[in-house]
Amino acid sequence: MARHQTHRLLGTAALVAVTALFATGCGSGFDEGDGGGGGGGGGGTETPSGELSLLIGSSGDAETQAVEEAVAAWSEESGVGATVQVANDLPQQLSQGFAAGSPPDLFYLSTDALAGYAANGSLAAYGDQLSNKDDFYPSLVENFTYDGEFYCAPKDFSTLALVINSDMWSEAGLTDDDLPTTWEELTDVAKQLTTDDHVGLAFGAEYQRVGVFMAQAGGGLIEDGAAVADSDANVAGLQYVKDRLGDGSFAFASDIGTGWGGEAFGTGAAAMVVEGNWITGAMTNDYPDVKYTVAPLPAGPAGEGTLQFTNCWGLAADSGNQEAALDLVEYLTSTEQQLAFSEAFGPMPSIQSAAADWQEANPELAAFLDGAESAQFPPNIEGAADIITDFNAQLEGLRDADPATILQSVQGNLEAALG
Repeated sequence: MARHQTHRLLGTAALVAVTALFATGCGSGFDEGDGGGGGGGGGGTETPSGELSLLIGSSGDAETQAVEEAVAAWSEESGVGATVQVANDLPQQLSQGFAAGSPPDLFYLSTDALAGYAANGSLAAYGDQLSNKDDFYPSLVENFTYDGEFYCAPKDFSTLALVINSDMWSEAGLTDDDLPTTWEELTDVAKQLTTDDHVGLAFGAEYQRVGVFMAQAGGGLIEDGAAVADSDANVAGLQYVKDRLGDGSFAFASDIGTGWGGEAFGTGAAAMVVEGNWITGAMTNDYPDVKYTVAPLPAGPAGEGTLQFTNCWGLAADSGNQEAALDLVEYLTSTEQQLAFSEAFGPMPSIQSAAADWQEANPELAAFLDGAESAQFPPNIEGAADIITDFNAQLEGLRDADPATILQSVQGNLEAALG
């Protein structure tokens, strides 16, 4: 199956109306192995024989608690023990676990890491064996399909939107009529919101945030199987960000003493942030007194654009607990449990059967779901994780760098990976 990273997500209504066209793939079957689980927890931590080990990357206490409670409930119901480890550096710990021969049984796996682990035989392709396989959005199934096989269940998905501090907005004399719909309007309100105490707009110094401006300019990283990173549109998107960093109305979260956009927003260091719907869990748990509004990202020269993210529940090929792992994945991706996760920390369910309930429960978050119609997928080709890591390292210096030079480097890396 061809995998093009600039495919647009279908609108939710349309997705609900279609079947999972991409849920093909043969599946690899499950070994009837004896003995304990993959152990490890990603870094070599031993797990008692017969138990499942899970390694997750968490957005905060809300997500950690929700996953731990769900796994504990499944364990009580199934009689199978399971331990959850929260990674400090998920890619590194997962890599170390595989290298040591003791990976976790189940783990969060990003789209940009799928191809590498699938190509070297580290993953079990279990997607086609899920009883709820046809309930996943087809576009999310495509994200986790490699060489025609549906490898793993998308656990949820998110898009990026504009999150606005309601009090700071009012204090600046702005109203609902001032919600920005274009880059020009975003520039104006960001300048009005910038004070000695906080910046107008902040976001992470990474493609996973800055990439929205590339998309809004009409760019992307891969189109029809070819690298397009050095396009004029991408240069325009990065130049817009560079200009705003220069005038002080935009800032990277790290430049204002915070670790990510949610912290910048919650602590009042930024009046607006570009973030995903996972921010809702952080706001509820860590910054409950901050009032905010979620608005669509403004359109750029080429129109609306955002990024869409998803992780799947990866399963180690060497796990001795694959039957139990499959049952746990079905439990964690059920309608009831995905809606519970959404309430706890904000992601949108990856299954179509939960769409109506999610919309009814979260009308104030409509901008996130609406953004799916203009969302791009980050690359999921082999080597994508390293390419994006290098890109992000260069973006940290964007304020003083040449956007075209950065993108030429990314172009070369993508072309090499695509062969």
